[in-house]
This record gives sequence, structure tokens and C-alpha cells, in this order.
Amino acid sequence: MKFRGLSPRMARVWSLLNRLLRDEQGGEVLEYSLVAGLIVIGALGFIKSVGTKVLARWQSLNSSL
Repeated sequence: MKFRGLSPRMARVWSLLNRLLRDEQGGEVLEYSLVAGLIVIGALGFIKSVGTKVLARWQSLNSSL
């Protein structure tokens, strides 16, 4: 794609932007990071819901000693 009427610097900027828009290599990384983020959110929710019960057990055990 030719950028007529633009300065050489602006033509390079538009060329870089055009190339970045057509590049599809980063899509997999984005998908994996989203899946990892969802797993972390799920694990935190699980730990939060179970954590209070575990803490109560430890306190009960500690008081019985």
C-alpha cells in the first residue's frame, strides 16, 4: 500500500500500523492469558469460600489443645 502525499515519517507510521493490524501471531497469547485469568479468579473464589471453614477448624483445634 502506497501512502502518497505523506511525509516519509508518517508513511512509515502508517505502514507499521497497517502491518500490526494484519499480524495475527499474538492472538494465541491473549487467549491463553484470558483462560489463565479465569482459572485464577475461580481458584480465588474457591479458596475464599473454603478458607473460612478451614480457619474455623484450625481455631477449634487450637483451642482444644
